[in-house]
Amino acid sequence: MRATLETLAIATLVGAVQAALRVVGLAGLFALATPLSVAPWTVVTSVYAHGSIGHLLANALALLLVGPLVERRTTRARFHAFVVTTGGLAGIAQVTVGGLVGPPTAVLGLSGAVFALGGYLLAGNVVTATLFDRLRLPPRAQFALFGLAAVALTATTAAPGVALIAHAVGAFCGLLAGRVGLLDVR
Repeated sequence: MRATLETLAIATLVGAVQAALRVVGLAGLFALATPLSVAPWTVVTSVYAHGSIGHLLANALALLLVGPLVERRTTRARFHAFVVTTGGLAGIAQVTVGGLVGPPTAVLGLSGAVFALGGYLLAGNVVTATLFDRLRLPPRAQFALFGLAAVALTATTAAPGVALIAHAVGAFCGLLAGRVGLLDVR
């Protein structure tokens, strides 16, 4: 549970810095937005930054549900790298694809990474591995199935202002990583 708590501590610390920056009108300094080259650090900072205390608490609760279960299978370094990588990829997808289909927006939060951790658990367990081995689905079919599962998982969080593309990309990355056991150290 150590890496999960460390992740929450980082998010809380970033939240405190955001609150201080809000006083001087720089609250958006950590938000990921296009063009990405203007503030490349936001690929990382946006993962830990949140729009409100409620946003942070919702992501913290979800992280506390899935984080410790993934931690049991990996190292602290891999866990943190997975959170940053999947959260960053999910955020990049949200601002680039979202900007193509609607007005440009900024993105904040751990939810893309949390969906990746959940996807990892879903695809990387013994039951799922046994099922896939018995079905003998070709890689393309598994890929398509993971895409459908990511969309289904994302649909559960559909609401105005929710980064649905980030959720779907996070879930998809987690499903793929879980299927190949990317984080497993055994």
